[in-house]
Amino acid sequence: MTLTPSTHSRRPVEVAVISDLHLGMRGCRPLEILQYLRSIDPEVLILNGDIIDVWQFKKKYFPPAHMQVLRELLNMIARKKTVYYITGNHDEVFRQFVGFETGNFKILNKLVLQLDGKKAWFFHGDVFDVTMQHAKWLTLLGGKGYDALIWFNYQINRLSLAMGKGRISLSKRVKNSVKSAVKFINKFEETAAEIAIRNGYEYVVCGHIHQPSKRLVKRDGGQVLYLNSGDWVENCTALEYNRGGWHIHWQDEVPDARKLETPLEMPVHASDLFKELLTEFVVK
Repeated sequence: MTLTPSTHSRRPVEVAVISDLHLGMRGCRPLEILQYLRSIDPEVLILNGDIIDVWQFKKKYFPPAHMQVLRELLNMIARKKTVYYITGNHDEVFRQFVGFETGNFKILNKLVLQLDGKKAWFFHGDVFDVTMQHAKWLTLLGGKGYDALIWFNYQINRLSLAMGKGRISLSKRVKNSVKSAVKFINKFEETAAEIAIRNGYEYVVCGHIHQPSKRLVKRDGGQVLYLNSGDWVENCTALEYNRGGWHIHWQDEVPDARKLETPLEMPVHASDLFKELLTEFVVK
């Protein structure tokens, strides 16, 4: 894969994968996302689901910083970067647009790419969530509870940072302390890896569980490198592929949170927002 020249001191990246931005959710970290997107010059950008949190989408809460993230993604497309939008469960409204393609932008449920002769399989991962398949109301309830936890965590972090201390991830601590959650994460990873091995993929790349990971899974039938891009609520992580290798990028810098305070009035439905952004791009 040929690298394109960097622009404005952007770092060249062959493939960048981000997921679980949860734009429209109070726990989203838009300044960290912007800081990352403006630091890279990717040939391919893969948005691996839950980019806009439709479950939590409210007319009165979509701050300018969240919109700036969307405009930065549009700028990537305008700069002729190949951008794939893989749908997730929190932005499932976009699944009605699967197959839509304009120029170098495409909406998909899953993606297979050849990377230096090796097959990489990308998908969000909610297909493995039993509650999503068989008890969606329970998942929706859990999503709201999780959002409340993240918002509480956000307020604590504002105080902690003001006191000169680091961030605290309550949700991560809760998940790590609950055996059933740990068991689900392990089962998720094993299921993704085993299916990928059976289908002859060298890489399987997921999101969904907010657990950044890179590990080699070996079975009798072969092996696969399991990768998870993490999220931009708790971890602020992305996956990057360069010169035949993958690594997890951690966005460690903490931007000024005061810029997140001003609300911006937006359309009620996420689908309206999506159409508006597409129209703006096409007009450009």
